[in-house]
Amino acid sequence: MQTEAAAVAVSPRSQGSGRVFALLFGAILLVGAGYAGLHLVDDLSVVKSHATAPFILLGVALLIALGFEFVNGFHDTANAVATVIYTNSMPANMAVIWSGVFNFLGVLTSSGAVAFTVVSLLPVELILQVGGHAGFAMVFALLLAAIIWNLGTWYFGLPNSSSHTLIGSIIGVGLANQLIAENTATSGVDWGAAINVFRGLIFSPIAGFILAGLLMYLLKSLVKIPALYRAPEGNKPPPWPIRALLVLTCTGVSFSHGSNDGQKGMGLIMLILIGTVPTAYALNGAVSGGQVKTFHEVSMETRQVLSGLGDTTPVVGDPRAVITTAIQQHALLPGTAPALAALIAEIDHQVGNRPSLRSVPQDQMGNVRNDIYLANTVIPLVLTQPGLSTEQTATLTTWKGLGTKAIQFIPLWVKVAVALALGLGTMVGWKRIVVTVGEKIGKEHLTYAQGASAEFVAMGLIQAADMYHLPVSTTHVLTSGVAGTMAANGSGLQWSTVRNLLMAWVLTLPASILLAGGLYIVLRHLF
Repeated sequence: MQTEAAAVAVSPRSQGSGRVFALLFGAILLVGAGYAGLHLVDDLSVVKSHATAPFILLGVALLIALGFEFVNGFHDTANAVATVIYTNSMPANMAVIWSGVFNFLGVLTSSGAVAFTVVSLLPVELILQVGGHAGFAMVFALLLAAIIWNLGTWYFGLPNSSSHTLIGSIIGVGLANQLIAENTATSGVDWGAAINVFRGLIFSPIAGFILAGLLMYLLKSLVKIPALYRAPEGNKPPPWPIRALLVLTCTGVSFSHGSNDGQKGMGLIMLILIGTVPTAYALNGAVSGGQVKTFHEVSMETRQVLSGLGDTTPVVGDPRAVITTAIQQHALLPGTAPALAALIAEIDHQVGNRPSLRSVPQDQMGNVRNDIYLANTVIPLVLTQPGLSTEQTATLTTWKGLGTKAIQFIPLWVKVAVALALGLGTMVGWKRIVVTVGEKIGKEHLTYAQGASAEFVAMGLIQAADMYHLPVSTTHVLTSGVAGTMAANGSGLQWSTVRNLLMAWVLTLPASILLAGGLYIVLRHLF
């Protein structure tokens, strides 16, 4: 059956369309790269520095981050096109371009919330010092570890999860930083946030297997169209209604993948930009006019709420130290509310009387961002205070939302660059993963109904995760869905492949933890 897959990939029709679509993608790549480059140069024009080292470091870091998304394309986007290629619904190269376009649209329309959910797993200490030596060691270590593991599993044709790899790398960096840090107050992993992410990563493939199997069973019981349950014959495409269904589900998975998986690299790219050129990226320059005035008004209301909580502990010294201790202990301690009120007063002094966040003095932008990040991190602890009224809760929540908008933003050119890296990676490395999904999970060839069921469930689960700002693995959701349809159809599973997939799933976290932790310790000594 692998020879059949090869025939599909290199048939004359596919070769002809492949050249056309390769030229089209090349044109899109050039336009997109030009757009991203011009906007990056424009953003950097406000940076008043004659030193070249930060810009060289920025270029290298961005290339590595986009390299991660490129390798991500090998794995995750390839899963989206596997069913349409193996059912002859679309020529291989056309399917890859089609998927890339909807990945692109998914990335462009994403909120960025998943990106910052992933970033929030990093130690607070390293996020606040992302522009320092430890911050750069963190970024390079976790990206290099993720790329190495993804390339290794791709080489063996295993649909590995880029989400698991990246999160394992983040945990590895956090553990290594806690091991070697002198002050461990906020140097380790936020295990509460990590457990919430793990729930999504573990639940989603189980749900994919069960739901895709149930959907396949329902289709067989209710839809009596024999052609749906037959394997493709040679290179012959399916009847047009079935073909339209498969293209639709491929489109949905591609869009969903872009809106969820594409965000993971975006959050890291923003950390790189903030660390190297905080003047341009520490604060959201789009926040201006009435929004800044609203921020000032809500800051005054928030300070009144905090003053009315009954905590009269005087603020001695730097309020950030008190807040950092509360974050480390995950508890509202005596003095936390007054310290937060003092910090918000400092933030308001820097921001509240300005026409926009872009007009904050350049040497203060990084500090203001860190202060807002600390305040936003501790506000959820204040919200646990018993006796808060609805109005007080709303005021605190509103300030947190405005603070989030001020520091959590993703420029359009970053989204374009990530989408292009994903699409290019898919074009280069899709075959290995597609062969595994199409041939090696079940004992029989993938049928039309199986492909549609697996992709429909994957699309729904990824969109649901996106709504709750949770990262999930497109790879695990889709491959488990294919396995579920094989089981429901009585096709049988190739247990050697299933065993390898499970091994990759089980080993990804510990392997990436060790890789990233080791690289972080080495790079801390080099930087």
